[in-house]
Amino acid sequence: MRTINELFGIQYPIFQGAMAEIARYELVSEVSNAGGMGILASGGLSANQLREQITACKERTDKPFAVNLMLMMPNIQELIAVVIEEGVKVVTTGAGTPKPYMTTLKQAGLLVVPVVPSVEIAKKMEGLGVDAIIAEGSEAGGHVGETTTMALVPQVAQAVSLPVIAAGGIADGHGIAAAFALGAQGVQLGTLFLTANECPIPLSVKQAIIAADDTSTTVTGRSRGVPVRSLKNGMIQKYQALERAEASRDELEALTLGSLRKAVVHGDLENGSIMAGQIAGLITEIRPVQVIIAELFKETDQVIKSLTN
Repeated sequence: MRTINELFGIQYPIFQGAMAEIARYELVSEVSNAGGMGILASGGLSANQLREQITACKERTDKPFAVNLMLMMPNIQELIAVVIEEGVKVVTTGAGTPKPYMTTLKQAGLLVVPVVPSVEIAKKMEGLGVDAIIAEGSEAGGHVGETTTMALVPQVAQAVSLPVIAAGGIADGHGIAAAFALGAQGVQLGTLFLTANECPIPLSVKQAIIAADDTSTTVTGRSRGVPVRSLKNGMIQKYQALERAEASRDELEALTLGSLRKAVVHGDLENGSIMAGQIAGLITEIRPVQVIIAELFKETDQVIKSLTN
């Protein structure tokens, strides 16, 4: 089996999470320049907007970067066409199965890496011919599954013969070393990169993440089959109250309509949705991407050495 670094042509075995409305060229290109795999979030973009993002990345890095495809998007075929036309070589996928598009993607020579929340889905993805698996635990920010990273990663690693990338609840070298011990070859981090200098979100949102502790996030939407982890705020409390009252889908959607954009574009900390993971309590400062990645793997090496001495 080729290593993550060999397979994707990266220096460090780290993927940057494809956070909607956030993972744009400013952050993505810097992650790639720092030796990781920067990943553009295409969800909510038109084909032209995605092309603009890819072009902007190409202007800022000559290193590999990927595009995340949210497969439920109504314009998904247009987005795939842009990815292929622009010569992007790696896609990560979520919100659906890549099965209908695998022939097209593989004929174009792309590496396909789905995000999965369970062993069953990981096996199905291996059967489709994907190239690696991102096993994401419920500690992660945003849309989550039921199984924790500690439980999910070793089971996926034993169930498939593909490289596994661990995601959810990782923000330092101890977490990366633990992921390796569980059978992962690499990691995907999202919440930590929210606090990068180059992350294009308001400073107030970065400061809210830094101020968070281990109990600052909660999951909404489980009763509706759409669990999402976010920082607790006024909007989240209202949502949970409506859930308990068995409010209609329309009432819940009215409350959350545009809430992500309210937070990450306009900096509304009370009415916006700040999707962040449980690991936020470990994050204490705003740093450049280059420093974040270099220090992560310096610490990882130190942790591994301390365990083997």
